Amino acid sequence: MDGPMRTDPSSPPGPGRLRPPPDLPRELGDLRSSGWKSVPVAEEMRRNAETLIAAGASITPGVLGFEDTVIPQLENAILAGHDIILLGERGQAKTRVIRSLVGLLDEWLPTVAGSEINDDPYSPVSRASINLVEEMGEATPIDWVHRSHRYGEKLATPDTSIADLIGEVDPIKIAEGRYLSDELALHYGLIPRVNRGIFAINELPDLSERIQVGLLNVLEERDVQIRGHRIRLPLDIMLVATANPEDYTNRGRIITPLKDRFGAQIRTHYPFETMTEVKIMEAEAQLPTAGVPVVVPAYLKEVIAEVSQLARRSTHLNQRSGVSVRLSIANYETLVANSVRRALRTGEPVAVPRVSDLASLIPSTQGKIEVEAMEEGHEDEVVAQLVAAAILSVFRRRVTLDDPSAIVAAFTEQVVVHAGDDLPSAAYLAVLADIPELEPPTRALAGPEAAESPALMASALEFLLEGLHLTKRLNKDASGARALYRGRK
Repeated sequence: MDGPMRTDPSSPPGPGRLRPPPDLPRELGDLRSSGWKSVPVAEEMRRNAETLIAAGASITPGVLGFEDTVIPQLENAILAGHDIILLGERGQAKTRVIRSLVGLLDEWLPTVAGSEINDDPYSPVSRASINLVEEMGEATPIDWVHRSHRYGEKLATPDTSIADLIGEVDPIKIAEGRYLSDELALHYGLIPRVNRGIFAINELPDLSERIQVGLLNVLEERDVQIRGHRIRLPLDIMLVATANPEDYTNRGRIITPLKDRFGAQIRTHYPFETMTEVKIMEAEAQLPTAGVPVVVPAYLKEVIAEVSQLARRSTHLNQRSGVSVRLSIANYETLVANSVRRALRTGEPVAVPRVSDLASLIPSTQGKIEVEAMEEGHEDEVVAQLVAAAILSVFRRRVTLDDPSAIVAAFTEQVVVHAGDDLPSAAYLAVLADIPELEPPTRALAGPEAAESPALMASALEFLLEGLHLTKRLNKDASGARALYRGRK
């Protein structure tokens, strides 16, 4: 019977839920009487995945953009009970996907009390737990481990050792009087400590080949060997690894016998659609929650996402290293920060980003892209070109002008419009009063809240002016975040 032990596998663990319910069995005899059955971790995850899939729920809540590509393959791998390699460039949510798999574990798991490796009370494998069960029998005390503690993760580095992953003889225990041959003298590594759980290795190709050889037994025979000890420590582990395709083939490689033991290799990808990237930005960005309220127009969110989309196709950038979704998130945060800074200086009640704020994206972009050798030293220009192309793309999607010629005609030789990230919103309302032809499309772009928000009108006007410039209807003289728009001669 699984009844009293089962909980909703999709519910995220929280600090307030780490204390096991008081009605759970506390001794081996009571555990048997409850009808609890021990199953391998692959079967446990399969069972919970089946429940979620049948209910139409996601097995990876919070992961966006993979619904029709990665997730079906992941579901197949879990239902098949396979160990998994996620292969993809940086910033493709590989680690997020892996960590979300913890939700497929039962919320609470019984272990032999005091066990270092989550020993199954019905069939312990460590010497300390075996001795305890033999000594106390049905009175053996039981601990309950939360699923959040059944997950282990290691970033592979060249200096990672077998002792880190598998274990080593503990010199302190030897100093206390134990013999080298005594199994109780062992110090368990990361993998045994998540026995009956999930272990993830990030950037697997960075592990030296001799360390990868040490993982062969974990994947195939499901046991580990430590030094010269004549022990067999059968482990119940789901192993998940990540690798970057570039590293996979050049900087390091996964040895063929180890790769062969993974049941599934799943290719991840960047968001295919701009709106998917927008949703990820909105979910992941850390925006100010105190002080000046922030309202980000939808068209500027799309511009930020479009910059990343265009960067992934740009011939000026090194595509082998990828363009992470973190670029969109960082740029979104920077855009908002610049608008908040302006609102604080001008005393405006709300911060609304503008096109002129996009000039602030250079610092948050340069560290996340790699330009081709021919473009070295011209990073600022590359970023500016990407931003301009993104604005143009979104402008063409979002803005339809009924009579653009009337707007263009309003820009006589004496009419110019100043814009900049340091100007108050009132300056833009003055422009609309002087050039009434701009008011209807600006108000339409700003949306229904425009009547009560000068900042929204200012943002919409700047976007409209920049779009008219990029579609070659207006000229623009720019210096940093400041610009002057005028008619074409």
